[in-house]
Amino acid sequence: MTVHPPSPPLKFAVMGAGAVGCFYGGMLARAGHAVTLIGRPSHVQAVQARGLRMDTTMFDEQVPLAASTEASAVAGADVVLLCVKSPDTEASGEQMRPHLAPGALVLCLQNGVDNAERLRAVLPGHEVGAAVVYVATEMAGPGHLRHNGRGELVIAPSARSDVLAQALAAAGVPTEISDNVRGALWAKLILNCAYNALSAVGRIVYGELVQRPGVPEVMRDVVAECLAVARADGVTVPDGVEAAVRRIAETMPGQHSSTAQDLMRGKPSEIDFLNGYVVRRGDALGVPVPANRVLWSVVKLLEQPRH
Repeated sequence: MTVHPPSPPLKFAVMGAGAVGCFYGGMLARAGHAVTLIGRPSHVQAVQARGLRMDTTMFDEQVPLAASTEASAVAGADVVLLCVKSPDTEASGEQMRPHLAPGALVLCLQNGVDNAERLRAVLPGHEVGAAVVYVATEMAGPGHLRHNGRGELVIAPSARSDVLAQALAAAGVPTEISDNVRGALWAKLILNCAYNALSAVGRIVYGELVQRPGVPEVMRDVVAECLAVARADGVTVPDGVEAAVRRIAETMPGQHSSTAQDLMRGKPSEIDFLNGYVVRRGDALGVPVPANRVLWSVVKLLEQPRH
């Protein structure tokens, strides 16, 4: 399918161009937008030399686009897609701040529910938007993205949201603008809390995970706790979360969670911003969260180097 950008094309920067950032940045670049990926040296060098290999469920192409290791590469961007790990949100905001163009939108494409508000605290005067990401991706090597399914976005209203949504849709990324992004972020958080830690502990893909004894029951308990915390926190979670949790194993059967991918690479995970966040909010609000607490603590144990 040939896709065409709106006139004129937008300029994008992807801060923290791992698997998620490479997918969305690559789709936009393929559609004719100017995109700069900002990431690790080995990845940047591969992209500079050969372009980004997009090995997707729809096509397998080398997509040419710019790449840099420096946060200063956000300069001049109309939209910055922030795709760093949740613990790195504030530090990335500090690095970008001197270089952001006036009027630029920084859109958080991250796990967790509080990244946008944390980023606003370090980027006063800049527009920061939240987004909910539904995509199964992984890096198969430097400069090589593997896409395993889905790809849609839900974004918060902003001065640029209409133009951005049109650009994304024209690039093959279904995009919805929602007044209840907080609720949608919580719905995604619940999916992550149900799958990420269990996938990491078992080092197992979603389709197999749900077939293992006891797993569906643990997931049910995790979801119930998350919904109780959300209600106590005044969050309106969209209907159908339980069904959405079941569908993940059907729509992404071959996917390891990002938490599993982190642990398999010996990297720290985002578990403090997933089940750990539910534990903190549950404790603050007086809502019992035993299942989330066990999953959070087990992943924290697995993160520790063994001697």
